[in-house]
Amino acid sequence: MKVLVLNGSARVNGCTARALKEVTDTLNQEGIETETITVGAKVKHGCIACGTCSKTGKCVFNDDIVNEISEKLKEADGLLVGTPVYYAHASGNIISLLDRVFYSTDFDKSMKVGAAVASSRRAGSTSAFDEINKYFTITGMPVASSTYWNEVHGFTAEDVEKDLEGLQIMRNLGRNMAFLIKAIADAKEKYGMPEKERGAFTSFPDGL
Repeated sequence: MKVLVLNGSARVNGCTARALKEVTDTLNQEGIETETITVGAKVKHGCIACGTCSKTGKCVFNDDIVNEISEKLKEADGLLVGTPVYYAHASGNIISLLDRVFYSTDFDKSMKVGAAVASSRRAGSTSAFDEINKYFTITGMPVASSTYWNEVHGFTAEDVEKDLEGLQIMRNLGRNMAFLIKAIADAKEKYGMPEKERGAFTSFPDGL
């Protein structure tokens, strides 16, 4: 069992990385393998709605990270996304990446466990947290929660060390995420996947 971890910060060893490490250490202790990729400034384009991915199954911009991450997500049992908070929203790089990964891939993401982590100096974290979670809920991914919003506070990684409650939240998130992944794997074996309807598509072509 494996969780793909995306760090949306350009700072490899910053606050977001420190929060994610607390989660991944806990996941590893629970027997879940993790792979962390720092997105940083590697994403050069947002989605341009060209539609090429509908024909090729991958993003037209081969910038060595989006299509790579897509392949890793396909094989993963969970996705953990961390973001710093800029102007009360997630980083532009992680949003551009998630837009392209989720839109360009046609594999089923149902029952892959998703979790978001936000890191802020003081405020704006809950809106960024909500922003990331929407990628999970639109694709049938169960969302792992903790004992408070999945956030840490601080201006530096050293500050985050002092956020004892924040680090506690990260550990509880790791345990809950591991439990969900194991429980879903067990349920798949026993009951199979839930039925999914795909017939109706509301576009109001009649003008209503």
